[in-house]
Amino acid sequence: AQAVLELGGVGVGLYRTEFLYLTGSVEPTEEDHYQVYKKCIEVLGGRPLTIRTVDLGADKYTQSRTEIPERNPFLGLRSIRYCLQHMTMFKTQLRAILRASAHGEIKVMFPLITTLHEFRQARHLLHDAMEDLEELGIEHDPDIPVGMMVEVPSAAIMADAFAREADFFSIGTNDLVQYTLAVDRTNERVASLYQPTHPAVIKLIRDVVRAGKRRGIPVSCCGESAGEPIFAPLLLGLGLRTLSLTASGIPGLKQVVRGLSIAQCEMIAKKAISLDSETEVTAYLRDKVKTLVPEAFEGWADDR
Repeated sequence: AQAVLELGGVGVGLYRTEFLYLTGSVEPTEEDHYQVYKKCIEVLGGRPLTIRTVDLGADKYTQSRTEIPERNPFLGLRSIRYCLQHMTMFKTQLRAILRASAHGEIKVMFPLITTLHEFRQARHLLHDAMEDLEELGIEHDPDIPVGMMVEVPSAAIMADAFAREADFFSIGTNDLVQYTLAVDRTNERVASLYQPTHPAVIKLIRDVVRAGKRRGIPVSCCGESAGEPIFAPLLLGLGLRTLSLTASGIPGLKQVVRGLSIAQCEMIAKKAISLDSETEVTAYLRDKVKTLVPEAFEGWADDR
């Protein structure tokens, strides 16, 4: 959180919580969670903090639980699915997030939502945790915003329906690309097929942003694409105004954004979305950024 402030960030758009489970042999307690979140929101000094509930499974497993290996872990028991099958663990985290919400502007976000039923289940457990705290007289934000990651095509296609129930969306580009293109991004044999500029991915992002606008809920974007300067005009042109990225990438991204107008970005997005291949889109975006913000392109590799 401190690095975000030092490098010009205006808050934390995605706070990963898996490290609490991956770094020790004992499962974290509610107090462990609470102290970590409380410290983070205090460091931010009034700026917003969006906490993503634990994203375990796939390639991330706890040291304190014995899990059955899966043949297709990225299509298996992971993220919100894992949490909904480990409800005691999940509610422990939710109570801690709610307690921390008494100390600043905190939002809670559920990962890898694929169905309305999953979102409703998770939100119901959050309300259960809220009732627990109310009975004990423990302070928390009763109106804490509850949002979801849009990371799979089913969620993107059904964004209108989700937008009626979620308070906000965060488009997770890493998984959205992976699931849209059926590419395991960790498999070097097919890694070349992992292309964030694929027209199908761009159109899904556009549709999610439009759904959010129709329903009046904020939509942000996170993942590698959000932190890649050549994607900035495309994402802004599609209507996104909040990007979450690693702190080290903030200065470079700001340099590009400050060199562009919204009108320019909208023209770039309109052209990019009309192209038929990721190769064309990537070349077009690189050319436009290099032309419009040449100083931001200095030192970049030719194949970037």
